[in-house]
Amino acid sequence: MGVAFDPYGFHEVDADPYPVYARLREEAPVYRNEELDFWALSRHADVVGAFRDPGRFSSANGPLLERRAWGPQAQEAMSFIAMDPPRHTRMRRLVSRAFTPRRIADLEPRIREIARQHVAAALERGSFDLVADIAAPLPTDVISELVGVPEADRADVRRLADTALHREPGTREIGPDGVAALLELVGHFAAIVADRRRRRRDDLASALLDAAVDEEPLTDDEIIAFVHLLVGAGNETTTNLIGNAWYWAWRHPGQRAKAFAGRVPDWIEETLRYDTAAPLQLRTLTKDVELHGVPLPQGARIVLLPGAANRDPRAFERPEEFDIDRDTGRMATFGSGPHYCLGASLARLESRIVLEEMVGRLADFDLDPAAGRRPYSAYVRGFASLPMTATPR
Repeated sequence: MGVAFDPYGFHEVDADPYPVYARLREEAPVYRNEELDFWALSRHADVVGAFRDPGRFSSANGPLLERRAWGPQAQEAMSFIAMDPPRHTRMRRLVSRAFTPRRIADLEPRIREIARQHVAAALERGSFDLVADIAAPLPTDVISELVGVPEADRADVRRLADTALHREPGTREIGPDGVAALLELVGHFAAIVADRRRRRRDDLASALLDAAVDEEPLTDDEIIAFVHLLVGAGNETTTNLIGNAWYWAWRHPGQRAKAFAGRVPDWIEETLRYDTAAPLQLRTLTKDVELHGVPLPQGARIVLLPGAANRDPRAFERPEEFDIDRDTGRMATFGSGPHYCLGASLARLESRIVLEEMVGRLADFDLDPAAGRRPYSAYVRGFASLPMTATPR
């Protein structure tokens, strides 16, 4: 019997998708799912090649499989990750003027202050949920402050973002609750942009309004779509990166000792490779292509699997080992080419600070993954809940 891959098969795939990914790479590097109408690419060279070839592997219909989300309307919620050049080029250039590396770096003192608050409160209790009490609220607080979301609205924004990504077991489309959450999120961000248009503040929403220097400025709808993308994708990436890093360090005591001895950045990079928090993206073919002897027609929906690419033995030695000594420079986690993740540096910064604060305050800890749970989503991999106990120093 041949390999079968259903990204919505949560119990079969999400608990441990890597055996399926390995079979895809070896048995069906161009895999066809007739029911869901997609082809999947799992080998490192193919995934990275597609990321770097927007002329053939288009993002214009968005990165999501669901028919309600796939199509030209995807840009309304997914901003420039649902665009191709030259529209993508203009949008990314303008957004980058406001979302600068310096602006991100300047956040470090405030991120550390927020992290210390969450970590101290959790450790004081002794037993807590790593995700609910630390990994999820921190990026929500940071991105909300960066964007300009009022403090009273932040928990609701996080809830709505989670609801929009959640899929009920057995379902393959965004449900009514998810659609309602998306619309409510857009309402939150529209109110912020309208307020900043009347009165600028020291936040990203204001900076985006002033990003244009010698060209047409961003419209309100374009700013709202980018903020929606940042809040949704930014929260999920950091939350799952923190949870995955802590889980795999717990599972590998030898690697944990290295990580806890001052190598948090290496720990983060190997976690990004080993257990990719965003394991699936979609592209649409703009012309006929042949890969591995398989003809792919123009208009075909192509699922790219960076999570599979990151464990391809053609790209990494001993890819199934969690090893923070390895060179992770070729990983496909944040994409490649013109769509390389704009928020990668923020996710790394937030995760580094949280992990440093936890390592510096812990004398001992234990996890209970059996009591935890994973999110029901084809697009994020990590933990929705991860109970743990900790002894402070």
